[in-house]
Amino acid sequence: MAQSKKFAKSQPAQFLGRQGGDIPPFHSSFQDSSPRRERIKHLLIGSPKAVTGTIHLLHVLGYANVGDWSPLLPTANLNEVMSILTRQILTQ
Repeated sequence: MAQSKKFAKSQPAQFLGRQGGDIPPFHSSFQDSSPRRERIKHLLIGSPKAVTGTIHLLHVLGYANVGDWSPLLPTANLNEVMSILTRQILTQ
């Protein structure tokens, strides 16, 4: 129990860095960067039922339209397919 408390205390210091060191504050680099678009690909692999069900769930959740996904493509494994979705996201 004492060991877990010691670990919990030391964890935040690892992320905060040293005061007065040569690491710039987080906010200054954040303000200087401008957002840009970057492509990201989602790949679903599984049974046709599982992949189709996941595509429909992501549609219901408002993440991607069903038509945005590639057609189901067979893989080298029996009863396994894949579908790919490519999206543009904003990054800093």
